[in-house]
Amino acid sequence: MTEDWRFGGFGLYVHWPFCEAKCPYCDFNSHVTAHVDQTRWARALVSEVDRVARLTQGRVLNSVFFGGGTPSLMAPETVAAVLEAVRRNWTLANDVEITLEANPRSVEAGKFQGFSDAGVNRVSLGIQSLRDDDLRRLGRLHSAGEARKAFDVARSVFDRVSFDLIYARQGQSLEAWAAELQEAMSMTVDHLSLYQLTIEPGTAFWDRQRSGGLRGLPDTDLAADMYDMTQEMTARAGFGAYEVSNHAATGAESRHNMIYWRQGDYAGIGPGAHGRLTLAGTRMATEALHAPGAWLHAVENASDFETVTVLSQKGQLSEHIMMGLRLTEGLDIERLERFPDIPLNEQAVSELEALGMLWRREGRLGATMQGRLVLNSVIAELMPD
Repeated sequence: MTEDWRFGGFGLYVHWPFCEAKCPYCDFNSHVTAHVDQTRWARALVSEVDRVARLTQGRVLNSVFFGGGTPSLMAPETVAAVLEAVRRNWTLANDVEITLEANPRSVEAGKFQGFSDAGVNRVSLGIQSLRDDDLRRLGRLHSAGEARKAFDVARSVFDRVSFDLIYARQGQSLEAWAAELQEAMSMTVDHLSLYQLTIEPGTAFWDRQRSGGLRGLPDTDLAADMYDMTQEMTARAGFGAYEVSNHAATGAESRHNMIYWRQGDYAGIGPGAHGRLTLAGTRMATEALHAPGAWLHAVENASDFETVTVLSQKGQLSEHIMMGLRLTEGLDIERLERFPDIPLNEQAVSELEALGMLWRREGRLGATMQGRLVLNSVIAELMPD
């Protein structure tokens, strides 16, 4: 158990909490502010890289992911300072993946070369829609034209470019989504993240829906049809789903996200960042202070800014099931058997197999296409008591 994380690898997540505007569907830890002291923030993030590196000496780092918020609002010099500290502290894998999330605003697209020079080798663009009307409804500040232009710029700078789209939007038909998805796949892309619109508590969309103002959302049957069609179209085009919402050409999967889903170790730095670290044989969950100002002040003054929780075997097994069943490859049953005191519920597995919700073969356990449609329910049935 002490070295189980090696099956997934080791990564670093860096959270940049600032955005130009708060999207009405977003429940991430993101904040709008008029000014950010880039030098001060770079110094704090570098100090956090140094601190985590002292805890994880001797490890090979497989990935770095700048998430947010909107990391493309970072100055290239800030990204460079963080990555310089990364290279100073860890041995990097030969195929290290360094991803930065970006908004397709033209003012940010011009910074792509600076990010590349700093060491970023993969960009994930938050395009969300290729239709102007829907972009406005989603609260996005860019146009579809800006998105396409930013994508072209990114492709000219980076070998690996991904982008996100949201479907099951207000007033969207199955035919309209098919046309938009076809357009997305024609843009010489090797990775797509395709998410159904979900209305999360604490968002503006949540409040709007409760007051009756969010009309035209697809019903459950139409949303399911959109999901099925998405799987079929992407598979035909060579972008098979390797995870519930993520599609890639062979070899273009997000290595950083695979660390999460395969239950590797990852350090999280920045406001609200989560991490999973195995230290001295104990696996721990970490969570940093959410408020940017409070986090920055705490880091600068070496005061408490992070909650650390030791994960029980039950908690670890639950995370294996919850994350691993999202993957098309499924779960490694041998790894699950490393929790001898909390065996997998064989009766539940057999019943779900009989219902066509799970498959089991060659030492692995996974969700079928039918099971993925109700994945949360499948996972709930397998959770340890």
